[in-house]
Amino acid sequence: MKAVTAPIRAVLVVVSAAGLLSSVDTRAQTQSPPPPLPLRLTAWAVSMGTVATGANQVVDINITRWSTAEEREMLIKTFFEKGQDKLVDALQDTKPVGRLRYPNVQGPDPHNMRLGYDLHYAWHTPLPEGGTRILVAFDRYIGFREAREQPRTIDYPFTLIEIRLPKEGKGEGKMAVATKISFDKKKNTVELENYSSEPVRLQEVRIQK
Repeated sequence: MKAVTAPIRAVLVVVSAAGLLSSVDTRAQTQSPPPPLPLRLTAWAVSMGTVATGANQVVDINITRWSTAEEREMLIKTFFEKGQDKLVDALQDTKPVGRLRYPNVQGPDPHNMRLGYDLHYAWHTPLPEGGTRILVAFDRYIGFREAREQPRTIDYPFTLIEIRLPKEGKGEGKMAVATKISFDKKKNTVELENYSSEPVRLQEVRIQK
């Protein structure tokens, strides 16, 4: 399996590709009410990368609470002081904020996609034109075989999601399924390196009542 990597660089004072490690001013967020909880979103996920190109599946995202400002600051501090490995541990230790699953997976399901995975970070900010930007992060499922054989993918432990929901109509988003986070001290930038050359696209994002 050939892997093409494409680092995504973002200056620290600007939002990173997933918003997990950004230094965004949250004053606008406190002036705009968040989407009501629990929030259930469904979307059509289409792989655009070099791994499983063209594969598609319905994805179900349930958010039961928003991450607190204290949790967010703790994750940022952990990353910059201790690096990616400790960030994975810190993320796993936070109380789940929801769950993501693929309800229509058929046949054998070695990665428990039908059952799904706990989400450990969910953040929201208002869009300038109205609507909401939702950011989600969680540790990627790593199966027994991958953990035993330690392939290159083992260094890409995060799944990061960004969704843009307009005030009316369907939303859209992107999901980086296998992502590595690092910090370039010389350039003073956060680097998000996706194992695939392009994230999964989330189309037809809808709020389910």
